Amino acid sequence: MPIKYWEFEDAPLKEKLKNVNVREIAKIFFDNETEAYRFAALLLEVKKRKQLKLKEVPEHIPIATAKRYLDYAVQIGLLNHEGTTYTITDRFTKPLRNIATYIKAWMESSTEEDLTIQFPNARTVKQDKRGGRATSETDTNQERESDQ
Repeated sequence: MPIKYWEFEDAPLKEKLKNVNVREIAKIFFDNETEAYRFAALLLEVKKRKQLKLKEVPEHIPIATAKRYLDYAVQIGLLNHEGTTYTITDRFTKPLRNIATYIKAWMESSTEEDLTIQFPNARTVKQDKRGGRATSETDTNQERESDQ
């Protein structure tokens, strides 16, 4: 998700709220223009119809592609999928607000944390080299001598 947070700080947000459009929403989730267009077209269709079934998808978007984008919108919380219809929902704003609150509380806390306890299964040692050129000490010295 290419969220450019500075575009949604207070002053830029006030300007954006004067002229809201689906393009800004789609560009948050997709960098690619075609993907953003398809996502936006489907969101706009759901908004216009109040609910959308796969058989009602615009003809210029393949049904399999539409299903993938609509399911993604359900996964991130923009749409709700009940039975065979997709509808607009608002499961998105409250969790993001809670994440921001949690991050701010973590920044302000002064407790000591032990990452080895929090991530007991994480690999903490450097991985062994798996291929490529050998880098032993003798090889490095020979390369230096040959470069001179």
